[in-house]
Amino acid sequence: MNETTPEFITLLTGSQSRLFAYVLSLVGNRQQAQDIMQETNIVLWRKASQFRPGTNFGAWMLKVAYYQVMEHRRKLNKQAMFVADDEFLTTLAEEAEESCEMLEHQQAALANCLEKLPDRQRDIVRRRYTEGASIKAVAGQLGLAASAIKQTLFRARTNLIECVRFRMKEQNP
Repeated sequence: MNETTPEFITLLTGSQSRLFAYVLSLVGNRQQAQDIMQETNIVLWRKASQFRPGTNFGAWMLKVAYYQVMEHRRKLNKQAMFVADDEFLTTLAEEAEESCEMLEHQQAALANCLEKLPDRQRDIVRRRYTEGASIKAVAGQLGLAASAIKQTLFRARTNLIECVRFRMKEQNP
């Protein structure tokens, strides 16, 4: 078994939802997507020593997933259960990869924007969305009225939306 680094493990585990969304967009079947995702994870784990830290893990992961989808299609074609145009699948894969990259940029912008929120807003957002506390629970924890928590969350969401839009325009002028 290849020796894996903590960075590789963090990148792999942190990319599972992106990987699943990408594979599902290519095959359109949740069970097949889960199977392909597991096969992709096995290949990624086996090839961990080939990954170079500092390079684009997401692009590498999606390329491996694409080849796993193609292998899955070959198996289905042998069983005469599935026939599709390779060019269509390639186009679909490119579009799915672009969507995944856009989502990744949006998530990075959101993380940056969260750090820029005023401390009180950031704390309330964290309690509500990261910890999953209800508005009533957050209000109780902070000794505030639920209406004050709702108002703070509204302002925080407005700030985050504006900030993320600004960041995305900076990245794609």
